[in-house]
Amino acid sequence: MIAKPVREGSPWRGLWAVVAKEMADHLTSVRMGILEVIVLLTAAVTLYMALQNLPSGTSDFLFLRLFTISQDPLPAFVGFLGVLVPLIAIVLGFDSINGEFNRRTLSRVLAQPIYRDALLLGKFLAGLFTLALVLTAIWLMIIGLGIFRLGVPPTGEEVARGLLFLLATIAYGGIWLGLAMVFSVRFRQPATAALASISVWIFFSVFWGMLVGLIAQGLGRGIAGQIQLELFLARLSPNTLYAESILAILNPEVRALGPLLLVQFLQLQHWGVRSPLPLSQSLLLVWPQLTGLIAGTIVLFAIGYVLFQRQEIRA
Repeated sequence: MIAKPVREGSPWRGLWAVVAKEMADHLTSVRMGILEVIVLLTAAVTLYMALQNLPSGTSDFLFLRLFTISQDPLPAFVGFLGVLVPLIAIVLGFDSINGEFNRRTLSRVLAQPIYRDALLLGKFLAGLFTLALVLTAIWLMIIGLGIFRLGVPPTGEEVARGLLFLLATIAYGGIWLGLAMVFSVRFRQPATAALASISVWIFFSVFWGMLVGLIAQGLGRGIAGQIQLELFLARLSPNTLYAESILAILNPEVRALGPLLLVQFLQLQHWGVRSPLPLSQSLLLVWPQLTGLIAGTIVLFAIGYVLFQRQEIRA
């Protein structure tokens, strides 16, 4: 009998070499450059509109308003992020594995002292770091131009809420990056993986809300039960989780997510609903949503990891 070769060393050997190489490829690619220009133009236009439409006579959370103020027909910057972040994440991941298969380079890479574990995790981290780098640059640009235009620095709570908003956006992008990598492992053609990823994104963006209403009407018991079921099903979508997260983070006056009973509404009116929540209370309010975004990213990466480990790779 021929003994099987024993794996020596850590399974994560070569991880950071993969991360550095993939990040360099992402940042120098033409398609990533086009997306970066689109995001920069979008941020510049929405920031200009927000600065022009800041309500006069108010000084509370001005920097947070830069992300949420809109002017017809353009939505706010956070509205554009709901569309651009999934597209960027899908572009970063849809050909990460099947592209190596088609170029016949995967077996050569794994012939080096780099294991499958390190290769897949390195590609995922490279995509996530690239997305985080782009979003952080846009975030800093908005804050910097806001300081230049408004003439005042942001408060500590505004900076903390802005960082939480940035982390929630990165986690939201991580879900779509993980999904794109799952399809990249599952399908050998990059076009098929890209189409499948975009189809899932369109499904949750357009059709999921319609299906949720129909399912809740058919299965809900009473008005309260129907509303609760509809809210539960809606929160299975990463779009809903992200929207609720940034709503509470960027708007400190939000005290509840979802429907309120009349008694609860009257209590909020009695307590002073217009007073802003402290950061700790807003974080507690969106903690389930943030946990769901992070958990979704981890689950999708785990699915891609299992599929990749079961694939046969020949020279």
